Order: sequence, then C-alpha cells, then structure tokens
Amino acid sequence: MARGKLRIYLGAAPGVGKTYAMLSEAHRRVERGTDCVVAFVEHHGRPRTEVMLHGLEQIQRREIEYRGGAFTEMDVDAVLERGPAVALVDELAHTNVPGARNTKRWQDVEELLAAGIDVVSTVNIQHLESLGDVVESITGVRQRETVPDEVVRRADQIELVDMSPQALRRRMAHGNIYQSDKVDAALSNYFRPGNLTALRELALLWVADRVDEYLQQYRGEHDIKSTWQARERIVVGLTGGPEGRTLIRRAARMAAKGSGSEILAVYVARSDGLTSASPKELAVQRTLVEDLGGSFHHVIGDDIPASLLAFARGVNATQIVLGSSRRKAWQYILGPGVGQTVARDSGPDLDVHIVTHEEVAKGRGLPVARGARLGRARIVWGWAAGVIGPALLTVLLTNVDADLGLANDMLMFLTLTVAAALLGGLLPALASAAFGSFLLNYYFTPPIHKITIADPKNIVAIVIFVLVAVSVASVVDVAARRTHQAARLRAESEILSFLAGSVLRGETSLDALLERVRETFAMESVALLERVSDVEPWTRAGSVGPHPVARPEDADVDMPVGDHMALALSGRVLPAEDRRVLGAFAAQAAVVLDRQRLVGEAEEARKLAEGNRIRTALLAAVSHDLRTPLASIKAAVTSLRSDDVEWSEQDRAELLEGIEDGADRLDHLVGNLLDMSRLQTGTVTPLIREIDLDEVVPMALGGVPEDSVVLDIPETLPMVEVDPGLLERAVANIVENAVKYSPLDSPVTVAASGLAERVEIRVTDRGPGVPDAAKDRIFAPFQRYGDAPRGAGVGLGLAVARGFAEAMGGTLAAEDTPGGGLTMVLTVRAAPGPGRAPADLSARVTS
Repeated sequence: MARGKLRIYLGAAPGVGKTYAMLSEAHRRVERGTDCVVAFVEHHGRPRTEVMLHGLEQIQRREIEYRGGAFTEMDVDAVLERGPAVALVDELAHTNVPGARNTKRWQDVEELLAAGIDVVSTVNIQHLESLGDVVESITGVRQRETVPDEVVRRADQIELVDMSPQALRRRMAHGNIYQSDKVDAALSNYFRPGNLTALRELALLWVADRVDEYLQQYRGEHDIKSTWQARERIVVGLTGGPEGRTLIRRAARMAAKGSGSEILAVYVARSDGLTSASPKELAVQRTLVEDLGGSFHHVIGDDIPASLLAFARGVNATQIVLGSSRRKAWQYILGPGVGQTVARDSGPDLDVHIVTHEEVAKGRGLPVARGARLGRARIVWGWAAGVIGPALLTVLLTNVDADLGLANDMLMFLTLTVAAALLGGLLPALASAAFGSFLLNYYFTPPIHKITIADPKNIVAIVIFVLVAVSVASVVDVAARRTHQAARLRAESEILSFLAGSVLRGETSLDALLERVRETFAMESVALLERVSDVEPWTRAGSVGPHPVARPEDADVDMPVGDHMALALSGRVLPAEDRRVLGAFAAQAAVVLDRQRLVGEAEEARKLAEGNRIRTALLAAVSHDLRTPLASIKAAVTSLRSDDVEWSEQDRAELLEGIEDGADRLDHLVGNLLDMSRLQTGTVTPLIREIDLDEVVPMALGGVPEDSVVLDIPETLPMVEVDPGLLERAVANIVENAVKYSPLDSPVTVAASGLAERVEIRVTDRGPGVPDAAKDRIFAPFQRYGDAPRGAGVGLGLAVARGFAEAMGGTLAAEDTPGGGLTMVLTVRAAPGPGRAPADLSARVTS
C-alpha cells in the first residue's frame, strides 16, 4: 500500500488562520468529490472557524478519563476503520492525554500516513523543536508541546499562513482569537508587535530554507546543471589586487537593484600555494564584502576559470562580476585571460560582467616558486646514501665470493639511488646515479678495473641504468617535495584561516596576536614597531616576550607593513618560504592596531560629546528648573518676614505649605541629579536579595495621590532578586512620570506578572503616548518629551530608573498601550524556585 501524503499549514503565530485555511481546503476537496473527513479539529470557540465545520463529516472522538476528568482525543482506530482518502488533523504538535494510543499527535498522523490516508494538518512555527530556545528568548514562554523538525520537513507540501503583526493584533482586539477578558493580557505579553514580527521572520526564513532545499533536491534528481534564476546571486571574482574593492562595490550596487539579491566574493588560489595576492588586501576585501551583507569564499583550483565557474554553478549564481585584465598586451600571446575564458564557457545561464578599473593593463607580478625544504639532516643522509652508499656496496660486492650478475648489481645500485632521492632530493640522487654508473663500469663490467666496456650489451645496460636512475630519482624527488609542500600548505592555510577569522570577528587583541606569532614561529620576542616619518625614531605599538627589539635593524627577522610600520622578530632567522605567512600576520597586526585605535578614539569622542551634552543640559536645568522652587521658597519666606503686612493664619499656612512643596521639589530634583552622577561615575553597587514585590512597590507610590494609581500585584508571583532601595526609586520615578502625563479621570495601572525566569512590572497610562522614534530618547538624561511644563523636573527620572534597573541586572523599556498611551515595562530577575538554578552571583554587582 502506498504511503499517504502529508500537507501542513504552517502558522507564523497563533490566530493567523491556519485551521480556517485547512477547513477551506477540505471544502474545496469535498466539492471535487474527494472522500474527506474531520479526524480532529479544535475551533477554540471561534465562531468563523466553527461555521467552517458545517458540511464536513466528523469522526467521533475518543473519550479518556484522566485524574477525575474526561478528555477527548482523536480516535485513530475509528479513522483507520473509516478509511477516508483525506483526514483533517489539527494541532500536529499536541501532546495526547495519558492513556491514548500514542504520546504525540504527530505519531497518530504517522499511522494514518502508513495506512495510505492523506493527511492535512496544522502547526505553528513556535512548536518546531529546533526553534524552542529561540522562541523562548523572544517571547519569554517555553513551548512544552513540540514536534520534531524532521516530521514537518518530510511533508509533501508546506503552506505558510501569514499575517502582519498589526492585522493580527486587530483581530485579537476584535475578539476573533481569544475571549474579551484575555485580550488585554495577550496584547501586552505574547502578542506584542516585536514578538509577532520576530515569529513571522522565523517562519519566513524556515520556509525559505525548505524551498531552497527542495529546489536543490529537484535539480539534483533531474541532473540540472544550468542556473535557475529564482533570485539574483552575484559572484565576484577576486585576484587579491586593489581592483577587488571596485568590483565588490559594483556588485553591491547591482544587488541593491533587486530584492533578495546575494553577493558572494570568491578568491581562487592555486593548489601549489603560488600566489601574488596581498594578504592584507584580501583581509580588507573580506571585511568590505561582509560589511555590505555578502560572504567571502576561498577555494583551491589550478584552473582558475573552471574553478570559478564550478563555484558559481554550485551556488546557483546568476551573474559573475570580473575585473578587466591587468595583463599587458604581449602577455595575451600566452593565451586568453580569465575574463575571456569565463565569458566563453559561462553558457546562456550565467551573465558575465567585465568591470573596468584603474589597474587595467598595468601588469601584475609573476608568482615566485618556493621550493620545499627537506631539512639539513635529510640532505646529509641523502648525500651519504648517494655517495658513501655506492662505495660501501662496491667494497662489499668485491669482497664477497659470489657472482650475482651485472643485472643484480645494477638493481642494488639503483636502490641506493632511490634512497638518496627519498632522503636528500634530486641532487644527491643524480650524484648517486653518476657515481654508481662509474663504479659499475670500473668494478663489475668487463674489462674489470678499466673505464672501457668490451661488450656493447653492457654499454646499453649502463646507459639504461643511468636513465632509469635519473628518472626514478626525479619522480621520487618530485613526489617527496609535493608531499612536503602539501603538508606545509595545509598548515599555512589552517594558520591563515584561524588568523583571518579571529581578527575579522574582533576576537583577537594585539598582544594575543603577537603572542600567536611568537608561538607559531618559535621566536623569543615579537614587536610591532611604527614611526611617524622616515626621520622619526621607532616606537613599540605592542610587544611580547623578553627583550623586544627597538629597531627593525636589530631584529633577526623584520617584515615591513607599509612605509612606517614593521613586525620585528628575534630568536632565529626564518627561511624564505615562511615569510608569506609572516606577511599575513604582519598585515593583520596592522589591521588590529588600527581597529583598536579607532575604537578608542570613537569611545573618547562619545564620552566627550556625552559630557558636553550633559554639562549643557545641567546648566540649563540649574538656570531654570532648580531656580523655580528656590524662587517660590524665597518669595514665601520674604512675605512671611514682611512687617508691613498682617497675615492671617490661613495665609501663613498657605505660604508655609508653598515653602514645603518647593523644598520637596528641590529635594527631588537634587536627588535625581545625585543619582545620575552616581550612575555616570559607576559607583552604584546594588545589594541584591530576595524580596516580594508587594513589599517594595506600594512604598514607591507615596509621592503620588492615592486615587491616581491602581495596583495589581498577584499573590502568586515569585520573589525577585533586587536591591529594594534601587527598585523603589526606579518604580517611584516611573509612576510619577506616568501620573504627570495621564489624564485626571484615568488612573495609572501598576501590574506585575511572571514570565519564565523574569518578573515584569508594567506601568500603564492613558496619556498622549510617545512615537516609536522617541521611545529611546526619553531615557536619555535631561530629556523631556512633549509639552511638559518646565517646572516639572529636569528630565532625569526615567534615565535614573533605567540606570537602576540595569544595575540590578534588569531592563526598562517603553511600548505603546493598546488604545492609546504609554506602558513602561520594568523587568527584573525572579528568585530561583524549585527546579531552577540560582542566578550567577558574579553578575549582580555593577561598579
């Protein structure tokens, strides 16, 4: 019996309409005469979904008793007995009640498929097992019901059911997904715009990978070698020359013209390691292409045009960008250039763009071959085997009373020649062949002890011996050198790959890089030297090891980096073939040094700009906001001290109340200034302990009218790990800010809820709200949004609240209130409960 086919409607989020889409598909199939039944569909009380069940045959569910309650699950046996052509099974990731036929519903579906029944099912992206951690980090909710990715990937058809976050939230607000009493909580928690956008992106990326995987599989099954231009993939061929930057930027402009275009820069190196590419230039081009959103690839190939085309077809590229040849006119006698060859062999499926640049026809340096070093010891042993060996063999054969024959004698001498080639290379082998042929002629070829040969056949034998010896020596020598060269190049590639990856990711400091150089080349010390001009003295930008040199002239090995920088090594003299890797290290050291200085300069500039801004804002605040309460206090005191006015008790009380209010406002303003100063200087040290929120939050409401705040803190909330004093100050500032902007007839709501290992305090007002572009700016010091009166404060309340929240390991963010207004979300760590590990104590102190 043929296996049934599985069709899955994949939802980007709950409520997007995947069950509705599945039922619509069922109605279309029934109208076409297909035997289709509803094995299990859950409408969750949604009227429109429930209406779609009308007119479809439904299989009676199986009732299961569990812990005193009655539950219903899909009756697999009833579906198998009915034997429909198509069965609808909702919620593929559902966990069955204990006592059911299988543990998971996807296992029930597998039985139906094995019985030849086609199944149409649904699942949400957050239920895929591989995305569990990602979804939890986004939403704060751990999905307990999951389905293995492989089950979904094996589906014959996958259709994405998607909806924009704004449309989904409107559906939620209209009551089309949850009951009205759950709408506000859902909109404020799981169905936030950021959560829905992230889930939507996860779904789109997952389905895109599935489509790309299916396309590659189809092309492989049908042996399709040509490129299918499903989307633009632009391959940029690099030579390591300076024109590469022009090609990358040109390809980026081409990619920007089409949505979803991809840039792949590729550098083809010969397998023998011969190259004229600049490691520093390649590193710069790698950084450039990654900054532009592309990827860099390094491939090996002796035939550069063929390797480039193979790479392009392997990634299903649609265009290739190459630079005009740098060869001079006479060099075309040697054959067509890479660009012409690629354009000729690309075929109709690949467009080749030849881009002009400033390096055209300027020529390029020829690669310089590097011989493989066999080592001094091996060369000595090779000469010993090639010269001393034949002499000892001659002594042995002439003193042994046995006539082995000229052929056997030649084989013995040939063995020594091969041994000389294996040990010392070609020259000892050639010397062994020449010396061996002389000894054979003199001691073993008649007439003995003469350099003449009597028998012409022996002349042919000696000549063949020399030819065979030279040929074998040459082949053995080439093989030995190639083997050594391959091992060396592999080691070099590993070093360069590690170096490029670590530096470009910013994981290596200058000292660590220099230490890596010292360990790689077994040096005593390494120093990076630089100077401003040719007449200025050298200075050390960085060094490792004892007694680093102060000038390149004093080093055993120096590698120039530009005109005014050099890498100096002391300890031993390096062979010439090691200088290529050393050059790569030197170029990367210069890049690291430049990056560190740029980062330092940017940080200094940021600090200076921040300091200037704060000083300017502080002067403005002191000149106006702090003077306002002082002026009111001074006016009241002056009035009270006036002798020419008789104040009534009521008037005196009002003036004293004004003095008290002004002093309180002044104390609040100065307190915020001091708190911001502590945060700026990093002297806030929180004392973290476990405490209940209902012991802290009510204390923070003392500065606002009683009827202006509604408090909602459930008793079931876990304890939190905070500094009670800092938390109280943070909540007080947030609430005071919310009351200031909220209408008089609409109280501020302070609610708390638990999410995974976090606890959220949400302060919601119904004020004018804040645009998305200004939500980050309101947390900056001395910032006030909108038309707040100047005497209301200096704009430090929210900045201090966020600073205290981050000092305790929490966060403070702003988001829109459904229906209008602003919601401040203060997130803190929940105390460890049963089955939860305690938080890392080392992260609790911020200095």
